[in-house]
Amino acid sequence: MESPDILAALRETTSSRHAVLDRAMPLAQDGATLGHYRAHLTLLRHWLAPIEAWQARFADGPQDPALLPPAPHLPSIDADLADPVLPAHPDPGSNHVPTPPNWFAAEDAAYRWGVSYVIEGSRLGGIVLYRRLAERLAPHPLRYLHGDGVPPGPRWQQFLRVLREHVRSPAAIAAACAGAADAFDSLIALQRGAAIGSVQVAA
Repeated sequence: MESPDILAALRETTSSRHAVLDRAMPLAQDGATLGHYRAHLTLLRHWLAPIEAWQARFADGPQDPALLPPAPHLPSIDADLADPVLPAHPDPGSNHVPTPPNWFAAEDAAYRWGVSYVIEGSRLGGIVLYRRLAERLAPHPLRYLHGDGVPPGPRWQQFLRVLREHVRSPAAIAAACAGAADAFDSLIALQRGAAIGSVQVAA
């Protein structure tokens, strides 16, 4: 019997969720401004901060530095939010993002491989957005989208290689898909909550 393919299973699990976010995130707006970028970063920070704190508790699986060097997202997000080019929010009290959920329902390595699949894949989406928005949003350096100038392709290929090596059984693949689904669903919930909270955007 042919072994199930982890990458195909993850893509099947996440494709519809990915499409939802592609339409809903602040930078999906036509004519996105630096205000939209600030809203985008704020939302992602609320999402990623508890994930990265949770991931830091582990040293195996996708958190094993021998398999994949650590590369947290928060430093570049914080640097971009602090950049003086970024406009201040017109009403900071209205820039509401709901409290993210505690991470996570499971702690096994396979589940964490699924979460990491979503986090690592976001680097590819970031460079696509950078190419589309760099000129429009200049002179902001868009560090987060640009990955601080480090091309995401080699790291992504390394991630896929070790993912396939370490997530092979049907049970592990199911756990990884659950982790990927939870990662996407938590960001979708945050985005919807922020939209209900009427996040204002300054140009």
